[in-house]
Amino acid sequence: MTVSPQIFPPRKRWPSAGAFLAPSFSHHKLLHSLLILSQEISSLNPISFLLKPNSLSVIRKTSLLAIFFDELLRNQIPFPSSTFLCFEEMYILLQRVKNLMEDCANGSRMWLLIQAESVVSSFHELTLQLSTLLDIFPLEHVDLSDDIQELFTLIRKQCFQAKCSLDPSDYNLRHKVLTMLDRIKKEIVPDHSKLAEIFDKLGLQNSSSCKEEMESLEDEMQNQIDHKSKSEVVALIGLVRYAKCVLYGASTPTSDHGREKVVSEAIVPPDFRCPISLELMRDPVVLATGQTYNRESITLWIESGHNTCPKTGQTLSHTNLISNLALKNLIGMWCREQKIPFESMENNQKLDGVMRNKAAIAATKMMVSFFVNELSISQSLEAANGVVYELRTLAKTNSDGRAYMAEVGVIPLLVRYLGSDVGSELPNLQVNAVTAILNLSILEANKTRIMEIDGVLNGVIEVLRSGATWEAKANAAATIFSVSGVHSYRKQLGRKTRVIKGLMDLAKSGNMCSKKDALMAILSLAWDRETIGRLVEAGVVETVMEVVNVLPEEAVTILEMVVKKGGILATAAAYNAIKKLGMLLREGSDAARESAMATLVTICRKGGSEMVAELASICEIERIIWELMGSGTIRSRRKAATLLRIIRRWAASLDGEFVDMNTTATAIITSSSRPAFAR
Repeated sequence: MTVSPQIFPPRKRWPSAGAFLAPSFSHHKLLHSLLILSQEISSLNPISFLLKPNSLSVIRKTSLLAIFFDELLRNQIPFPSSTFLCFEEMYILLQRVKNLMEDCANGSRMWLLIQAESVVSSFHELTLQLSTLLDIFPLEHVDLSDDIQELFTLIRKQCFQAKCSLDPSDYNLRHKVLTMLDRIKKEIVPDHSKLAEIFDKLGLQNSSSCKEEMESLEDEMQNQIDHKSKSEVVALIGLVRYAKCVLYGASTPTSDHGREKVVSEAIVPPDFRCPISLELMRDPVVLATGQTYNRESITLWIESGHNTCPKTGQTLSHTNLISNLALKNLIGMWCREQKIPFESMENNQKLDGVMRNKAAIAATKMMVSFFVNELSISQSLEAANGVVYELRTLAKTNSDGRAYMAEVGVIPLLVRYLGSDVGSELPNLQVNAVTAILNLSILEANKTRIMEIDGVLNGVIEVLRSGATWEAKANAAATIFSVSGVHSYRKQLGRKTRVIKGLMDLAKSGNMCSKKDALMAILSLAWDRETIGRLVEAGVVETVMEVVNVLPEEAVTILEMVVKKGGILATAAAYNAIKKLGMLLREGSDAARESAMATLVTICRKGGSEMVAELASICEIERIIWELMGSGTIRSRRKAATLLRIIRRWAASLDGEFVDMNTTATAIITSSSRPAFAR
C-alpha cells in the first residue's frame, strides 16, 4: 500500500502573531504568556504508543524553556526592543508545538502510525525553528545572570544537536500494518495472532477502544484534502472494523432510537423537516423544482422509479441534487442550541461511495463471512444478539456490506430471530434482526430477496402484528414501506390482509415513531388503485381521522390519496372527515391546509350537494377559505378559489353551473395532483 507523502496532521493550526498578541502587548505580559504556554506543553504526557522519543525530547526542551522564562519574570530583567519580535515568534512556534502534540495524542492511532515519518519531520522542523530563534536571540544585550546564561546555552545546544528519527519498532509496526492491508486487498485472511499483536502495541485492546479509533479515523477523513488520502483512511477503517469483530467480539447492542427520541422532544421548525419523511433533515438538497428534501429520502424516491417532485407533482427536468448548505448550517445551529446530535449522511456517503477502497471492501467481506459463521454455529441468544447488531450496523452504513451479506445468505439467518418466541425472551434481538432486514432492503436487489426467500416476508409481517416492542413494529412497517417502492411488490403487499390490518392497528395504537412509519407504509400502498378499495374496507378513513390530531400532515395526505383514487365508497367514507378537514383549514400547517383543501375539493366534486352542505355548515368556513386564497402556494390558492366557488354555487342552488364547475375542478385536480410521500 502506497502512502501519500502528506505532512501530519493534515490540518495546520499554525497561528499568526495577531491571533494571540495585541499590539500593546508588553514584554512582561508576553513573557508571562510564554511561561504559561511552555508549562502547558511540559505538563503533557508523552505519546505512549508511538513516537515516544520525539515527544519526550520536545517536552524536555520546553520544560527547560519554562524555567528560563520563569527566571526572567522573577528577576524582572529589562530587555531591548529587539527581543520582543523574537519572543513573539517563539510564542507562535510553541503554540504549533502544542497543537502537534495534542493532535498526535488525541487523533487516530492508526493514521498516526501510517503518517509517522511525516510526523517525525514535523517535530524535527519545529525543533530546528526553535534552534534558529535561540541563535538570533540578542543574548549579549540582555543582562542575565551566569546561571540563566548557562541554561540558555544548554537549551540552544540541545536544539541544535537534536536528531529526530523514526524509532525502529515504530517503523516495523508500520510495515506490518501496510503489509496486512496489501494482503487483505488480495482477499487473504490476516493471521489473527499478528493482528492482535499490532492492535496490542497500538493500545487498541478492546471493542470500545476500536470503536473510538474508527470514530477518530472518520474525523481524520474529513480533514484530508485529496481522494488518495481519504481512500487510505477508509482502508484503515475497514481493518479496524474487522479486527474489532474477530479479536474482541461483537459490540454490546444498544438501541438507535435514542437520537429520534431526543429530536421528537424538541419542536422541529417546519422548514427543517423533509417533506417526504417529515423527519429533521440531516443533509438537505435542492431538487430541479426548487423544493428541498433530505438527500436519503429523495434519492430513494428517484431510485424507486419516480420522475416527479413529491411536493409539487411537477415532472423533473433532471435528477441532479444540489446541497442546500445554507439550510444545513441553520439546522446544525438549531441542533446545537437544542443539544441534539447533528450528523448527516455525508460521512457514510464518503465512506461508502466516493472513497471505496479494495482493502476496505475485502475487509468487509471477511467480516461478513466471520459473522455468518458465528450465526451458523449453535450459540446463545445473547451471543447472537451481538452479531446481529453488528450486521444491522454494517447494513446501515455500507453498500458493499449490504450486497455481500445477501449473497452469502445472511437474510435467511436473520429470519430465525423474528419469531414471537425470540421477542418474548430477548426483545432487543428481534429489534436488531428486523432492523438489519430493513437496512438490507435499501439495496434494490435485496427487496427481491425479502419478497422471494421463504419465510422472510412472513417473519416481517409477524413482527409488524405482534412484535415485542414498538421499535420492532415500527421497523417492520418501515421494511414494508421500503419494499413497496417496487410497483409489483406494492400490489402484492396490498393483497395481503395481514399487512393492511397490521399497519392499521399500528397507526392507531403505536407510539409516535411507529404511527408515522405505519402511515408512510399505508400511503405507499395507496398508490395502487386496487389496494385503495381494500384499505377503505379495512377502515383507513376512520384510522387516519383517529390520528389526524397528532400527525395531521401524514393523515390528511393519505386521505387526499384515498378520495382522489378511490371510488364511491371512499368518498362516502370521507363524509365524517369533512369537519376535521375544516378544522385543519383553520389551524393546520401550510402543508396540511393544502392537502385538506385538495381533499375537500375532491370530496365535494365526487359526493355532490350532501358533501357540500356538510362543508358549508362549518362556522365561518367562507371567511377561512377566503383568507387562504391570499396565502400559501399557487396550488393552495387555486384549490381555495375552487372550494369557495363550490360553496357559493351550492348556496345559490345553481345545479347546472355546479356541474360545469365540477368539470373545471376535475381538470385542475388532474393537472396539479400531488404524489404520495416516500422515505
